[in-house]
Amino acid sequence: MTATPASPPSATAPRPLDVALLASVFVVAACGLLYELAAGALASYVLGDSVLQFSTVIGTYLFAMGMGSWLSRYFDRQLPAHFLRIELLVAIVGGSLPALLFLANAYVPGAFRLLLYGMVLLVGMLVGLEIPLVMRILKRNVALKDLVSQVLTFDYLGALAVSLAFPLLLVPHLGLVRTGLLFGIFNAAVAVWALWLFRHELRRFRAHALACAAVLGALLAGFAGAEHITRFAEDHFYQDRIVIASASPYQRIVVTHGRSGYRLFLNGNLQFAERDEYRYHEALVHPAMSAHGAPKRVAVLGGGDGMAVREILKYPSVESVTLVELDPAMTQLFRTDPALVRLNAGALNDPRVRIVNTDAFQWLQEGRGVDATFDVIVVDFPDPTNFAIGKLYTNSFYALLEQRLAASGYAVVQTTSPLVARQSFWTVVQTIESTGLAAAPYHVHVPSFGEWGFVVASRRPWRLPERLPEGLRFLSPATLPLLFDFPLDMARVPAEVNRLSNQVLVHTYEQEWGRVAAH
Repeated sequence: MTATPASPPSATAPRPLDVALLASVFVVAACGLLYELAAGALASYVLGDSVLQFSTVIGTYLFAMGMGSWLSRYFDRQLPAHFLRIELLVAIVGGSLPALLFLANAYVPGAFRLLLYGMVLLVGMLVGLEIPLVMRILKRNVALKDLVSQVLTFDYLGALAVSLAFPLLLVPHLGLVRTGLLFGIFNAAVAVWALWLFRHELRRFRAHALACAAVLGALLAGFAGAEHITRFAEDHFYQDRIVIASASPYQRIVVTHGRSGYRLFLNGNLQFAERDEYRYHEALVHPAMSAHGAPKRVAVLGGGDGMAVREILKYPSVESVTLVELDPAMTQLFRTDPALVRLNAGALNDPRVRIVNTDAFQWLQEGRGVDATFDVIVVDFPDPTNFAIGKLYTNSFYALLEQRLAASGYAVVQTTSPLVARQSFWTVVQTIESTGLAAAPYHVHVPSFGEWGFVVASRRPWRLPERLPEGLRFLSPATLPLLFDFPLDMARVPAEVNRLSNQVLVHTYEQEWGRVAAH
């Protein structure tokens, strides 16, 4: 009599237990990627250079996952119990990661980098342990080829779901702290699920149940108080009272109010202070606008706060202003909040102003025809702290800018500090000149920032205007020529052209401002 071979595990219909475990793989993968994205986003907010920060965080995280997968070989018995404990650890460590990093940046900024990579390593190792343990538990009933395909399918689907939801839904609506805690709750829910699924296999069921309740309770309490945690950290970091705090897919927007009035911060970096912003914006706008004489069509790239537009509208000749601002949250805020509308004199609600929420580089590329040219273009981007912003300071960008200038038009570019970042400043000047435009660099002292620089770019040499608009608080025809005189410690130095292929400006900027931060 010939023995009949046993049917392979895949021949049987999937058990509810197997389906439940595969669903947990989806949640586990989503949570793991979320913690990775949150760490990278926070690192780019605090340390700048998003490309570098995301690259190092992702590399560290993947390395840690490899370590965790290797360590899983030492887990031989009570696999469901190990899986449950690991889920609870991932829940509490990963879920609290954004909150702890926010607090560290506010209270112990010197420890931020150490805590960041320490937590990324720990979470990565724990996540690296999860999938091998699930696969070994499922191996009891599923053939290897089906096991691998099913687990990896759910793993990748979970990663896809969170990669789309993180920038589009989670951060804009929940913020980083609450998003992290929410996904910690999801991990804890998987642990509770495992507690129920393997209740007959767990030796110390009561202890595991208490651990699940404690972790879930702590995360739920943190989620309920997430706004208080964020404000506790930010109030200490910003010192002044926070009146507006929101997160968009592009940045963290914070407005404070104190003795110096309102101040705007993007990703923790000061953008303007009410007490002296007029110095910056008058210097940014009027040398180019007044030199033109009678500008009709004006474009503003960046400047979503509307302050530059406010200065532009002081010219009766202006017929239209096109404001190109990437972040719609910025323009919406400065169009609707009464205190901020007062600061920009309602400029963004003026019928002559058209707001376009898109990437400025892409907008320049798409412009065609006479209607796409402007008499004056005001470029008011943040400093080149990362490659995403650095592309807006390249010769490729300025070549596109030149095509959008009318024959007698002027462009003006804010260009960081020629005193603190001297090499960076003259790199921008050199880059503008490399496109064939004439460059007229100048500088102004803004107390909130120190010495700050700008460049007028045009096909014809810039000429000193005879008149300025009435009612200015800083500039006058007598003082304007002084802005174009550079003392010895800010005088021109040799510099490279900033190209898309090298982004030398980002590295130079980071080195120069890094030396200031170090002291």
